[in-house]
Amino acid sequence: MTKKPIKNNAQDKSEVFTDYARYYDLLYLDKDYKEEVEYVAGLIRKFHPAAQNILELGSGTGIHASLLSEKGYSIDGVERSPEMLARSLSLKERIKPAQGQLNFHPGDIREIRLDKSFDAVISLFHVISYQTTNKDVAAAFKTARQHLKPGGIFIFDIWYGPAVLTQRPEVRIKRMSDEKIEVTRLAEPVLHPNENRVDVNYHVFVRDRKTDAVKEFKETHTMRYFFKPEIKMWADLSGFAVKNTEEWQTAKLIDANTWSVCFCLQAR
Repeated sequence: MTKKPIKNNAQDKSEVFTDYARYYDLLYLDKDYKEEVEYVAGLIRKFHPAAQNILELGSGTGIHASLLSEKGYSIDGVERSPEMLARSLSLKERIKPAQGQLNFHPGDIREIRLDKSFDAVISLFHVISYQTTNKDVAAAFKTARQHLKPGGIFIFDIWYGPAVLTQRPEVRIKRMSDEKIEVTRLAEPVLHPNENRVDVNYHVFVRDRKTDAVKEFKETHTMRYFFKPEIKMWADLSGFAVKNTEEWQTAKLIDANTWSVCFCLQAR
């Protein structure tokens, strides 16, 4: 069994997902994208039933966007990672019937400006929690607001502070495989309570199932957790009103056991 040198991306945020993106879809093969999209579509129908076009900030490998396009929405996705963007463009090529309703753009959600306005903006799978500084959060909210039509909605999910501080992040191991490779991911979180963030240190091992060769790499994903009054403050400063707050997918009331919270804001 041979190993390649470890590549540590912890010091350069621009490189996060560079290696990880290659194995992202396999690691989340157990993620129920269809159920998540049905949940998001339900929120859109509830809070903006006339919505027809959507901007997704942080569209990843394009699976959420492609499934929403199948529901008849026109989708524009924005993704910073070249590797993930390449996978989303490849997905678009494979689902040709949806091409007229599905587009992907390279860009940073804090800076990008498309010459287009939308009925809804979504940012899923904790993309907002990747905005770790106040400047980052303000810029992401500004992007969402500037791309929305009056009365448009902004739907996103975040790590919820009370749950993070009550339950505390734990070391986790995940192993997934397909016919070619087996991926094992060790996640070791470090909590920084005075900064409202968690450094999730990933150590990933990729084994070729045919040759048994193993490649490994490390990446650190820094996540910010938020509190409800904090989100209301960002909403007020950015020209939004908070329309709804609930547990992601279950729609339950949030409390100290709710790790993932979904917000729906409306542009004023």
